[in-house]
Amino acid sequence: MDTWLELTHGELPIAAIYSWALDPAAGAVVLFSGTVRDHAEHRTGVTQLIYEAYESEVTPRLADIAAEMGRRWPSVRKAALLHRVGTLGLTESSVVVAASAPHRDAAFEAARFGIDTLKATVPIWKQEHHDAGTDWGLQSQPIAQVPRS
Repeated sequence: MDTWLELTHGELPIAAIYSWALDPAAGAVVLFSGTVRDHAEHRTGVTQLIYEAYESEVTPRLADIAAEMGRRWPSVRKAALLHRVGTLGLTESSVVVAASAPHRDAAFEAARFGIDTLKATVPIWKQEHHDAGTDWGLQSQPIAQVPRS
C-alpha cells in the first residue's frame, strides 16, 4: 500500500490528494476533508481556528494509522492522512483522509477508521476564536494509542 502522510503549514492540496489516490486496480476513492465551520459545541460566531501539534510525534502516528488501515483492509491500494497546523479561516480544510480500494466498502471503512483514529491518537490541538473570545477546543481528549486488530 502506498501512503501520503504529512503535517503542513500550507493549504492542503485536496485535488492533488484525490489524483494521487487514483489507482488502476481501485474502483473506489473515498476522500474526507474536515473544514473550519462557523460554530463549535456551545460556541457561535467562530471566525478561525489555530492548530498546534507535537510535530515530532505526528508523522509516526500517521504511519501507525496507515499501517493498521492496511492490516484491516488489505485491499486498500493507497492511503493519505494529512493535517494542517497554523491559522485557518472559515471553510479551509484542516484535515484530509483518503483511501482507494477495488471496492467501496473497504475504501469507506478504511477512510472512516483513518479519520476517527487520527482524531483520537495524533497530538494535534485547536484553539477556537469565536464571538465570546478564544478557547481551546472543548472536545479534546487524552491521546490514545492506535488500536491494533
